[in-house]
Amino acid sequence: MATPYTRQSTLHRGCSLSWFVEGDGPPVVMVHGVGIGAAGWRPQVEALSAHFRCLGLDNRGFGESQPLGRTLTVEVMAEDVLALMDVQGWQSAHVVGHSLGGLVALYVAQKARARVRSLGLLCTFPSGAIPTRLTPWVIMAGLRTRLGTRRMRRRAFLEIVLPPDELARADPDAWAERLAELFSHDLADQPPVAMRQVGAMRRADATPFLREFASIPTLVVSATYDRVAPPVGGRELAAGIPGARYVEIPDGSHGVTLQQPARVNALLREHLNRSELSWSARASTAIGTGT
Repeated sequence: MATPYTRQSTLHRGCSLSWFVEGDGPPVVMVHGVGIGAAGWRPQVEALSAHFRCLGLDNRGFGESQPLGRTLTVEVMAEDVLALMDVQGWQSAHVVGHSLGGLVALYVAQKARARVRSLGLLCTFPSGAIPTRLTPWVIMAGLRTRLGTRRMRRRAFLEIVLPPDELARADPDAWAERLAELFSHDLADQPPVAMRQVGAMRRADATPFLREFASIPTLVVSATYDRVAPPVGGRELAAGIPGARYVEIPDGSHGVTLQQPARVNALLREHLNRSELSWSARASTAIGTGT
């Protein structure tokens, strides 16, 4: 079992937010989605923390970030991110989000565009209506993660986050054990806050303000076999943000950050390095001109 990161806590809007910071370098905030917390970023933090200072948090109501507070919206979750940046003394940071966390990242940029050095949007979408649509597959997948034996429920969850080829050759019990550590819960059990997170996601729509982010370097990554955040949503998101780069991983699914960390980390490292150079150049120009 991996050594847990040293946690800190910060009270914000009725919730004691639990978070960690690892590494040295330019600041990066990492926000996960439904039913997964800060530990899920370990494969990325291990690769990036040599050159970046990475902050990961449990979203309110999940894991150690308790209690939920009175309301749960994507806007409140974005305010949580900005509050932790304040605690760290970060005037700005790169923001990386996966799934629901990608929507949170977009709302952070909408609330405080000048504080976002870049956006890394992984397996996500411009509107929560995309992942919460009630297709036959979504209905069946949801039921199968809640019915049957614990082993059957774990297998059903794996079918959501892994592509068909990986499932065909994988040891499902080994995968379930590995992901339980990263998800901070047994895959057979859905965290109590999960449906509240889905509801918050369903109500969020960043489409109206995407064009405001033309000045923010943006990377959008989708995975071909992702049925939660299908590539059509990723392409729509990238098309809505002027200058955004779109990359589709052909043999990945919704859990591509965990299944193919080397490929995702290489994309993030390139994006963050390039964005940081651009940010530093703009900051130097602003200082030189006195603006």
